[in-house]
Amino acid sequence: MQILRISGGRQLRGEVDIPGSKNAALAILSAVPLIDKPITLHGVPDISDVRIKVDLLRDFGVKIEWIDGALHIDPSTIRYHEPSAESVRAIRTSFCLLGPLLARLGRAYLPVPGGCLIGVRPVDFHLKGLAMLGADVRLDNGVYVASTDGLTGAEIYLDFPSAGATHHLMTAATLATGQTVISNVAVEPEVISLAQFLNSLGARIEGAGTSTLTIQGVTSLTGGQFRIPADRLQASTYLMAGAITCGDVTVRGVLPEQQVATLNKLREAGAQSDEGPDWVRVWATDRLQGIKVKTMPYPGFPTDIQQPMAALLATARQGSVVEETIYESRIGHIPELNRMGAKMTIEGRATLIEGVDRLKGTVVQASDLRAGAAIVLAALAASGESIIKNVHYIDRGYDKFESRLRSLGADIERVDLVDWERDRSSRIQLAE
Repeated sequence: MQILRISGGRQLRGEVDIPGSKNAALAILSAVPLIDKPITLHGVPDISDVRIKVDLLRDFGVKIEWIDGALHIDPSTIRYHEPSAESVRAIRTSFCLLGPLLARLGRAYLPVPGGCLIGVRPVDFHLKGLAMLGADVRLDNGVYVASTDGLTGAEIYLDFPSAGATHHLMTAATLATGQTVISNVAVEPEVISLAQFLNSLGARIEGAGTSTLTIQGVTSLTGGQFRIPADRLQASTYLMAGAITCGDVTVRGVLPEQQVATLNKLREAGAQSDEGPDWVRVWATDRLQGIKVKTMPYPGFPTDIQQPMAALLATARQGSVVEETIYESRIGHIPELNRMGAKMTIEGRATLIEGVDRLKGTVVQASDLRAGAAIVLAALAASGESIIKNVHYIDRGYDKFESRLRSLGADIERVDLVDWERDRSSRIQLAE
């Protein structure tokens, strides 16, 4: 097991290039079974969720090589496969392979999805949409067993604009016979990226970025190349790292319009910002002010940045309220931040934050991906040393996190837990 050791109190300053988007990469990889010819994906983030998805595709016979940040994929050899529960449950987006596998092979076998424990994330929208496209899906002892005589276009309405369901049903409908119209879809940038990727291979998808998608089914998809766009959530995290340490951080390779919700709240709290065609800069010269934050589907404030924002507001002047409307259990960061001296309480779906002058380093642990990011931000601003356990959660979505933070001036390193505990024991004995 590995841990992160952080000595806080340093102002982060400088520029950082943002790696490819986790959510876009995983959505695009879920579409791989649809494709007949070799493809190359550039700018793929080197994170554990992507590596797990790549290994799962290999289990289905897909040939994949990872060379210098690019994935070279040959899906022509894909075959029917019954993967183990362990290989599928490691990440939630494995479930989004179900529709593409049905479209390509006519049948599929997938255990129930996994992922971070942040609340109930039902797949009802996915299953309802697949059924309307002509799939027969049943849950048999923890496994989804699905078959179809051929997917056919349909009119589908999502009761909630779920990004996952939008990705999944868009890909499944790409090879369906006839036209599919999906209403009340998600408008996240990753939806647009997935549509652009599929269209570059011969798909006929219109309306990405609006509330309605229209997909005219095609018989096959060809090969090609595509670059994964920068990760807007990683970008927001680095900008917050600059603000929480009263530093000055510029993220590069990003679209500023994807940072509007984050920047508006940072400015409301007292930070300053600037932006250009492909960069955003945030800086702060003093403690921020307390504000109210409410998560909403894009273009609202992202649920994935709610926990880092709570860490940022832990040391704000006056009180803050952070309301989570998407996932009811996205609260794993709260007890850990309170261990560092924060004053946070839960009231329904809201986190009430009483700002403190300073956080103090201690031993804490990540409970999920974004909770881990929140704890790292807190540790960067805290006095003294922090030890963060369960870093495998952070590795799910942050590419070379500690090295990028070091480039901004952070005192952070990854060490083996056993080595740290041995050194700690030695220090205690010397002190005695």
